[in-house]
Amino acid sequence: MFLDRMNYLEVEEYLKTKDTVIIVTGSTENHGKHMPLGTDTFIPHKIIELVNEKVGKDVVIAPTLPYGCTEDLLGFAGTVSVGPELLTQMLNKICGQLFDYGFRHFIIVNGHGGNSKPIEGTAHYIYSRGGRLARVDWWLIAGQINPAWKGGHGGGEETAGVMAVDESLVKMEYINEGENPRNDLGDELPSSHNWNSVNFKGGLITIPRPIGDITDNGWFAYGMPDAPSRANAKWGTEMVEGMADYIADFIPVFARVKMPEKK
Repeated sequence: MFLDRMNYLEVEEYLKTKDTVIIVTGSTENHGKHMPLGTDTFIPHKIIELVNEKVGKDVVIAPTLPYGCTEDLLGFAGTVSVGPELLTQMLNKICGQLFDYGFRHFIIVNGHGGNSKPIEGTAHYIYSRGGRLARVDWWLIAGQINPAWKGGHGGGEETAGVMAVDESLVKMEYINEGENPRNDLGDELPSSHNWNSVNFKGGLITIPRPIGDITDNGWFAYGMPDAPSRANAKWGTEMVEGMADYIADFIPVFARVKMPEKK
């Protein structure tokens, strides 16, 4: 059930027997010329729409947050980042007020890696109040339950996911354009496919900087067998449906987890 489609009496009725709420966190950010800025929002929202079809009245789904923490992609037109502090504050406020009404089990279905640390901060906040929060990073779990789905930023995995939402959102004229990665810090510190990391004597060192320094178009999956050109709607549909089944199975198990004991 979607929270914004319910009235307060329906919420009160739900809370008489259940206390789980799902929140989707996305982002508005560049994913290359071939992908829409809403990629990290559209895919997890689609997954949760499918979850809603499967579980019906067994869970409340709060409105999706379309903005996240994506500082390293600023500079690509249209990318908007609220930063880690504001995202944490937003999530604390939202979850805190839902907690006040009686929600105790929080599931955040996350669509963007930069949101992960702020979500963890909110998890600790909810724990301190006596609740539980689980973070579900859909793209990581998808690659864990089926290695063929594993991918990087703007690569085949996410391209397939967007195709499952709306194939027309993928600009096929750019699908084969390379990332053109460069060693922006010099050849002694070659760029790695592991986002802001560089290779040094066999180890990866993270040096945060704008992704625009490393690649011209902003999708970032080189070094992985994850070219966006290999994506198709069939793969995307199987993946989002598989993730929806996974989350639907997780909801009742997580709902049985006891609240933290007061120390």
